[in-house]
Amino acid sequence: MKKKVEFHFNKAEESPGFLLWQLTMLWQRMVKRELDKIDLTHTQFVLLATLAWLSKTSDSVTQVDIANHSKTDRMMVSKVLRTLEDKGLLGRQEHATDTRAKSVSMTPVGEALLQTALKVVEGVDIDFFAKLGAREADFKADMLHLINRAS
Repeated sequence: MKKKVEFHFNKAEESPGFLLWQLTMLWQRMVKRELDKIDLTHTQFVLLATLAWLSKTSDSVTQVDIANHSKTDRMMVSKVLRTLEDKGLLGRQEHATDTRAKSVSMTPVGEALLQTALKVVEGVDIDFFAKLGAREADFKADMLHLINRAS
């Protein structure tokens, strides 16, 4: 006799996690297609954008700051930042007061590429999420609520 797996939900479409997975995959596929054109991965873009956001309010942004703000693994951040440094998009130097930390700063080449990438990704976001119409603000508020509750 065949053993049946029991699910909490009657249909896959009732699972919020599965729906989030599908939505994320669709959105990421669109972003990737556009970022590939400028030789940037989505993760590289997110970390560059995070560095730019944090640099608006701080003169010294560390790898840990970037990892915490982007909610990504510290080791992965270190590896991706090394790649971005090799590409000439950012520089890493010893922190002025914390010998264990590295300060990260964007190069002019990195700033120019990020500006191009921002237009690309923000364009994808606008097109993708416009389908929500007037519900977009509520959707963003709900996502922030879930992020803040999980943190």
